[in-house]
Amino acid sequence: MSGWICYFCFTIWLYPYNKKTVVDDNVIVSKDSLPAKQAAVGPANGPKTDGPGKGQDQIHHWLSVYSETRDPALRDAIIQASLPLVKRIAYGLARRSTDPVEDLIQVGSIGLIKAVDQFKPDAGAKFQTYATHLITGEIRHYLRDKTAMIRAPRELQELSFRINRLVQNLTARLGREPSDTEIAHELEIPVSRVNEAYEVDRRRTLISLDQALSNDAGSEQSLIDTLIDGRYQLLQNAKEDRFMLSEAIKQLRDGLREVVHLTFYEDLSQTEVARRLGISQMQVSRRLRAATAELNKIITQSKKAGGQKGGA
Repeated sequence: MSGWICYFCFTIWLYPYNKKTVVDDNVIVSKDSLPAKQAAVGPANGPKTDGPGKGQDQIHHWLSVYSETRDPALRDAIIQASLPLVKRIAYGLARRSTDPVEDLIQVGSIGLIKAVDQFKPDAGAKFQTYATHLITGEIRHYLRDKTAMIRAPRELQELSFRINRLVQNLTARLGREPSDTEIAHELEIPVSRVNEAYEVDRRRTLISLDQALSNDAGSEQSLIDTLIDGRYQLLQNAKEDRFMLSEAIKQLRDGLREVVHLTFYEDLSQTEVARRLGISQMQVSRRLRAATAELNKIITQSKKAGGQKGGA
């Protein structure tokens, strides 16, 4: 039995090196890379970056060695030991349950890699503080720019983040969703700012114009079919009226049609029309009144005829 216990403990001790950790599609730690550096980097299972005391000192020692040797295997060991810090930050920055936490971990790991490569042990700063800054920056940049097709001002995005976190806390405390007034009171901001932040969240979700919508009758139609411009019918009516008027003018007598054309299409005054036609201005005025009455009669009869055909 003691032999089996020793074998089990030895297996657990070796487990991290029999396992591959993948960050951003690159193998960071493999079972072939670490044993050769075991003496240099210490215990095989490595410390955790979010643990106090000795673990941080060990990672700082590894970083000191790495800054001089730039050894890839040692770099991989530091990154593997620091991954719990990335996960903790990623879960903390996930704004809603729909946020892709695994994607945030991948993005945060890019910040961790940058921190390992750029950290200077002799600068006097703690690696965890430095890495947290870069990891958080990468994740927030991703949430701010990569996941939103429509980019809102940074101030509103940060406010939206704070509101979403506060809503979760208040919902747990109150047993219901908080009102806008309660949220504004907690954050000490006007209610209008809360509404602006909600508008930012609403506009993050894009909807296809071809998306099918169901109505009460059970039939479906695309979203674009429901978006009717109020000016469209006015423009359509104006086109129909112009066509009807044009057809009515063609039915006028020559004398009346010529006066209408010169007055309304060539924009001549009655005096200019009279001079052009060799008649008096009074005659032009009479012909215009006669043409107007005749056009009104033709158009009215045309509309009645169209209504009768539609009813049939």
